[in-house]
Amino acid sequence: LNILYLVQCGLLRTPVLYLSRYILQHRLEYYRFLREVTENQRWEPWMLFVLFAVEETARWTSARINAIYELHQYTGRHIRERLPGIYSRELVDVLFIQPYVRIEVLVEAGIGQRQTAASYLKRLVDSGVLQELKVGREKLFLHTKFFDLLRQESEEFLPYGEG
Repeated sequence: LNILYLVQCGLLRTPVLYLSRYILQHRLEYYRFLREVTENQRWEPWMLFVLFAVEETARWTSARINAIYELHQYTGRHIRERLPGIYSRELVDVLFIQPYVRIEVLVEAGIGQRQTAASYLKRLVDSGVLQELKVGREKLFLHTKFFDLLRQESEEFLPYGEG
């Protein structure tokens, strides 16, 4: 509710802050402060806790967004340099909608017909951008660096450079 309140007040455009992550990591403090509100009407410590949680979550979220942006730029350069025949901004953007992609996603994005899209994805696998996975009868193409970045818990997200 705190995040939705920030959106309603115009302090956030979209609810991108995952405040629950911080609260879960500090749940004993959270419940202690909340109990103090209930039992002793001590609002200030609880409010300060929540404000600090918002600040820390905003820092963590900003770092993650910046890391995704840097990876997006790195991936674009990588494809443009190693696979100039298939490079397009639209292709790179599609790789960042979610950490995996299907042939149909490229087709729906207008990047190419099924055969062309399959060829592009195969070339991205061969160049190390994607990893092909067989899931049942379906092929998924995992953007491993993007997936790893999304799974990372650290406040210092790994930079991506050559290598």
